[in-house]
Amino acid sequence: MLKYLDKNLNKIYQFSGYIAALFLIFVAIFILIGISSRIFNFYIRGLAEYSGYCMAAASFFALSYTFIHGGHIRITLFFEKLKGAKKKIIEIWCLSLACIFSGYLAYYFLKMIIISYNFQERSEGADEILIWIPQTSVSLGSIIFFICILHHLILKIFSK
Repeated sequence: MLKYLDKNLNKIYQFSGYIAALFLIFVAIFILIGISSRIFNFYIRGLAEYSGYCMAAASFFALSYTFIHGGHIRITLFFEKLKGAKKKIIEIWCLSLACIFSGYLAYYFLKMIIISYNFQERSEGADEILIWIPQTSVSLGSIIFFICILHHLILKIFSK
């Protein structure tokens, strides 16, 4: 069962990376539309805000994908010096700490969405979009990242 769960979670992390790439494409499109609008003298409200929202979403959706591919800054120079049980204990400690911080982040992003939704908070930009809408993608990305860290912590604990 653990292998089945591992396989499906890795698919979610891969899919999260694809979503991040899609949001980066949206950033490029919004920037190109903004440049074109200046050239042809027409104005589209909120393009700068939308590209910012997409950049934030891309950053958070990419966290888990980057983590499983070893792209985050890690302390591998320190780990190379350790062997055996000491290395496993330090890795579990580091993953536990990362799990606590990523869980804290995910929890407060969810709390932020609930507050924004309850107060019907709007952005201060020209478009005045309900702010919980772009916050949802950031929150979802942080939840997936928390699951990724927890997943790797459990794998490390049960590895030989």
